[in-house]
Amino acid sequence: MGRRTFRGVSVDTVQNGVRLALVGDSRAASWPLPANLTNHRFMNRAVSDQTTVQILGRLEADVLSLKPDIVVLQAGINDLKAIPLFPERRDEIVRDCKKNLESIVSKCLEQQIRVVVTTVFPVGEPSLGRRPFWSSDVAIAVQDVNAFLLSLDMTNVVMLDSHALLSEKGGLLGDEYAIDTLHINAHGYNVLNKALTEILQQR
Repeated sequence: MGRRTFRGVSVDTVQNGVRLALVGDSRAASWPLPANLTNHRFMNRAVSDQTTVQILGRLEADVLSLKPDIVVLQAGINDLKAIPLFPERRDEIVRDCKKNLESIVSKCLEQQIRVVVTTVFPVGEPSLGRRPFWSSDVAIAVQDVNAFLLSLDMTNVVMLDSHALLSEKGGLLGDEYAIDTLHINAHGYNVLNKALTEILQQR
């Protein structure tokens, strides 16, 4: 398991305004949420390296117990990047990823929490060191999971199609947004924050 990277405002100080919890893996842990939304109180509850089943397992204690008004979810890549290591389990991995993401959303909705579901960020070209453990099927699986997410039709769920915002022709992560195969830079987060701000201001 990765190191917990809970960032942002201390829980004890989050009293007034709209309470927003960011949930997911390292991509969410590195997400600097918009500073201009002064009526929102941000709580980063993302943990690096976690899969969707791990996020689901800690959801009650780490997120729902804080009673946020909104949850922003970015997760799934740590499930899907395992496909090259277990190609015979490809369909199972994708199926479980979809099921866990839907369960996370459903558990939030049961608590009357609005959910902003961000599609799984695109992946970039693998680095030299990652190539022996990589497959083009990861990018295909990402788009498979994203098609499922975009098909969700639930009250109080809003989609932010981060994959469309960050990908270039061919569906891979645009070079201008990439730090490495899996992670994005400040420019990429600025693009996402513009879209997220528009969503939050419509609340």
